[in-house]
Amino acid sequence: MDALSNTDSSRSSAGACVAGSLLYNIERISYTKALKLQLDLHARCAAGDIPGALLLLEHDPVMTMGVKTGKGNILASPDVLRHEGIELVKTDRGGDVTYHGPGQLVGYPIFRLREMGGDLHGYLRAVEQSIIDALSEFGLKGERNGPAGVWVGDRKVCSIGVAVRKWVTYHGFALNVAPNMRHFGFINPCGLAAERITCLRDILGAAPSMDDVRGACARGFERNFGVCFAPQSGGIP
Repeated sequence: MDALSNTDSSRSSAGACVAGSLLYNIERISYTKALKLQLDLHARCAAGDIPGALLLLEHDPVMTMGVKTGKGNILASPDVLRHEGIELVKTDRGGDVTYHGPGQLVGYPIFRLREMGGDLHGYLRAVEQSIIDALSEFGLKGERNGPAGVWVGDRKVCSIGVAVRKWVTYHGFALNVAPNMRHFGFINPCGLAAERITCLRDILGAAPSMDDVRGACARGFERNFGVCFAPQSGGIP
């Protein structure tokens, strides 16, 4: 991920986000189905039907190619990907190729950027800070290193790639909790060598529960975006 894609032309100064966004916790879902949910919620948010939303979920194994995916950053053949059960999908988010799969917490914030002052890079920094705050709950010091994403020491633990359409954000972050790290060897994730990627399990020696990580991330977003999430029952909107 690690980039921002914008389809709107004007920008303004940063501001506060309106509280009251919806929080959806979804156990596991395909990338294409999650994208449809994102776009449905995006349309509802742009129309003013909902104030915003955050989807927290795990994906079936998938590689997504952002708008800046570099030639040669997918290292595995289509046959290898099929054998491993990994789908390959093009997407309109910013950034390069990335891997998603079980054991990785993916978050899709759908917020009205105009109500935050229209500052795209300020929004990206706030997403990073939300993850940095979440990591601090596990005794870890997250840091920025490069255009986007969060690192612990010299390894990246969270990738970020967002997009904006009609002044509403979508796409988001991928925090490695305990995924199949071997799958990162099939790509240069976000243009990095696979050995530069890590996960909470490897850093801490044991993975925290996904429920604990979900809670920490939701609190990080509430703190940095001034929202008070309303959890939605049933998981999928």
